[in-house]
Formats: sequence, structure tokens, C-alpha cells
Amino acid sequence: MPQENLQLLQPLKMGTLELKNRIVMAPLTRMRAIENDVPNPLAQSYYVQRASAGLIISEATQVSPLGKGYPATPGLYSPEQTAAWAKIVQGVHAKGGKIFAQLWHVGRISHSSFHETDGLPIAPSAIKPEGKTFTQSWSMVPYETPRAMTVKDIHTVIEQFYQGALNAKEAGFDGVEIHNANGYLLDQFLQSSTNQRTDEYGGSKENRTRLIQQILDRVKTVFDSSRIGVRLSPFGTFGDISDEDPIGLFTYVIEMLNTYQLGYLHVIEPRSTSAGANDKVETEAPCTSDQFRNVYKGCFISAGGYDRQSGEAALQNNQADAIAYGRLYISNPDLVERFAENAPLNPYQRDTFYGGSEKGYTDYPSLKR
Repeated sequence: MPQENLQLLQPLKMGTLELKNRIVMAPLTRMRAIENDVPNPLAQSYYVQRASAGLIISEATQVSPLGKGYPATPGLYSPEQTAAWAKIVQGVHAKGGKIFAQLWHVGRISHSSFHETDGLPIAPSAIKPEGKTFTQSWSMVPYETPRAMTVKDIHTVIEQFYQGALNAKEAGFDGVEIHNANGYLLDQFLQSSTNQRTDEYGGSKENRTRLIQQILDRVKTVFDSSRIGVRLSPFGTFGDISDEDPIGLFTYVIEMLNTYQLGYLHVIEPRSTSAGANDKVETEAPCTSDQFRNVYKGCFISAGGYDRQSGEAALQNNQADAIAYGRLYISNPDLVERFAENAPLNPYQRDTFYGGSEKGYTDYPSLKR
């Protein structure tokens, strides 16, 4: 398809932001933070290299030490972290880019080695996930049974997301995305397999969505609603999560989100494994965009195993307003330019996705190089 007809390259008004194209850099956990969960100095080069994206969504940033679930992931809860992110944001803005911070709490997908003072991970209910998780020392061990959160714990988490938004604002981010997907804490409150509470945060759909609503109510006192996005994974199973009525639940959630007039809703297609363990695309998986695109009334971003052709087709078929790319953005810092020229893509090196330094991080060549 000629460049001038490519929907991916067309500008997009997203809330109060004007995006120069519809290619979004998805949030990508790279596990390269340094001591005290501070972003690696290399992260400035990494994000600046990719500033031609219409929008960059940062890697997930935990809002507290208890929200951490993987080694070397960055936070956004301390002055030192905020200052490091400010340098990254300044670099992206200097290249004409836009960047949101993704705010994150992993809940039960954590391990006590990350927060020995606080003890066990926290969750809506004391239900242990199946499988294994990382420790602080990068080993893999069975999940622990989390501690069921008190109402006081819940209010603390709400304030931590609020503080994360304040820090994002101080760092100069254009907005924030609330990570409500992939089996992490906010998703755990939504879904019936992980939320068996009997108080005002459990049981009915209204109660299970109370936490995300209260977080949004706090965060929108920092950023205008048009500068806030939410990420959902309605059919995802990562983190051993499920719901007895996913279509009914997420239709309810999205209809609730409509009332906030957010900048965007960001949904993950289940056809591409959310755990990132392989490259298999599940062609028989339900299509999230088909199911929920018409429910949401604002800007709709779709992520999950897209390439140039399938991303363009999704836009042409009105299945999304923008397409988020993950693995292709890892290995192609100039993905926008490559799509524009229909140029070959660099293959990614899976063994360098997590941890390490510049190899597989800032050393992928651009077309100009």
C-alpha cells in the first residue's frame, strides 16, 4: 500500500493530544532498572530512539515496593525515580514525541523477597496462583499465597496510584495509563477467580469495579481525564486468572469507563501470548476488538501480535483507532519509518528481552545507520 494511503501514518486526535501517527509503542517490561528501582541511564536512549511513535507508553512502573513483581523493574514512587524519568521524558519531547507512564501494581504476582519488610504479596483474596514467579535474585520459585487486603490496604493502594500520577506529572509525562490487565492487582479485583471478597470490593460487578473507579477518581485530580488511559485484557489468562462471565464483566467495565471520557482504552488481543513466552499467534482466540470496539465510545487502541499488514487492516476495518506494537518496537526503533517505506524489519533477539545492558536494548540499527 502506498505511504500516503496508510492509515497507520495518519494523525489522530486522542483526547486533547494530537498524535502524529497511529503507531503506539506498547508498554514493554525490560528489567534493566538500577538500584532502588531507578530507570537505567540507558533508558533515555532507548525511548528517544523510538520517539517517532505517535505515542510511547512506558514500561510498567510500580507505584510502591509492594507493587513490584519482577527483578529490575523501575518505580515511580520516589524522588530519585521521578528525576530519572524526567530526563527520559525531556529526551522524548525534544524529538517531538509523546509519552505516557504506565502505573502498575502486580498484587499476588509478586514474591516476598522484593519487599521483605512488608512480607507476603497482597491480593483481593488469599488465593495462590498456579505456576512460578521470579524472586529478587532472578530465580524461579512457586507463587506464595498472598495476604488478603484489608479495606485500609485498598485505600493505601489508591493513594499510591494517586502519588504515582503526581510523580508522573512532575516528571513531565503527557499522561498516564492505569495497568488494569494481565492478571495484576487491578485485574485481580475485577475477575471472579481471584476476587472472592464479600465486602464492598467483591461479589457484584459494581463492587469488583469499585477499586478502578476510585483510582480513576483520584488520578483525574492530577491529569485531565483526556490524559488518562486504561489497559484491559478481557480474555487474558496470564497470572492464572479468569472470570465466569468475561463478556458480561468487561462490557460492564467498559461502559463504566465511558463515563470518564478517557484519552483512550487499550485492549490486548489474546491471540498473542500475553506472557511473551513464545511467538505463537492463536488464530482461534476470541477477538477482543470485535467484541468490545463498539462498546467503548472513545479512542480505542488494540495490541497483540500485529504486523504492518494486520495493523493497517484493523484500522481500515474500524476495529481500532491506533495499534500498539511491542516486540517489533524492541528491535526496530524506527518502526514508523520502516512501515512508511515498507522496509524489512530487524529480527528481535528474545534472549535479550529481559535484563542485561545495551545489547538487545539500544543497539538495534535504524535504517539511517
